[in-house]
Amino acid sequence: MTLALFKVILAIIVFLVAIIGGLWPFIKKINHLTSEEITEFDFPVGESVASGIFLGAGLLHMLPDAVKDFSKAGYDYPFAFLIAGASFLLLLLLEHISVSLKHHSAQLFSSIALLTVTMLSIHSFLEGAAVGLAASFATTIIIFIAIIAHKGAASFALSINLNRSHIGLTYRIIAFSIFVLMTPLGIFSGDWILATTQHGTLLTPIFSSLAAGTFLYIGTLHGLERTSLIRHCCNMKEFFFMFTGFIIMAIVAVWT
Repeated sequence: MTLALFKVILAIIVFLVAIIGGLWPFIKKINHLTSEEITEFDFPVGESVASGIFLGAGLLHMLPDAVKDFSKAGYDYPFAFLIAGASFLLLLLLEHISVSLKHHSAQLFSSIALLTVTMLSIHSFLEGAAVGLAASFATTIIIFIAIIAHKGAASFALSINLNRSHIGLTYRIIAFSIFVLMTPLGIFSGDWILATTQHGTLLTPIFSSLAAGTFLYIGTLHGLERTSLIRHCCNMKEFFFMFTGFIIMAIVAVWT
């Protein structure tokens, strides 16, 4: 099996997991249950391992590759770190805006839901791009595992936000569909860039840097007060799993 075909299979799996993860809140909403009756689930071990993998993938794989490609293209300025930092701060800004809206008015659920769709769609596309840009089976599989570990929960949380809002059913479905399609689209885009761009092109390091910033954010601050890094930091079990995820990416870096 070629790496390109393998990525197509992974894109289909992510697509199905995202749909399944977000389906239940839609069904509950159609059955006229209240938002309080739609309960969230938690998977701290999976979230912790995924956070460590994202952190390791961003620092040990995406950023070094981007720095190398920018250097080969003749750029000495640390553009990889600039782009990654900008990506990190943009996602942090979007999340701060979302949290601020939640705290200031209970009537802004629709705006919050649409902002959440935007933020998670950016996450999802760049996560997928990281899979598409991966040049080996080992890196592809590890990043895919990290994505799958939180994709269902992210889809579920987004679906809850959409179904708590006053947005019409058609627009809720459209918004959710955009989110569901973003990771597969990112995988195909990243793989296309990897396969078709010429040596020295800037597209590859730019996308790698954007993905690195996204991975660093997901591995550290995504969710803010609910983030795994903060919520489970005093629980040595979860911290151990987070550290394990980071070590996994450090070991994979030996061969990639």
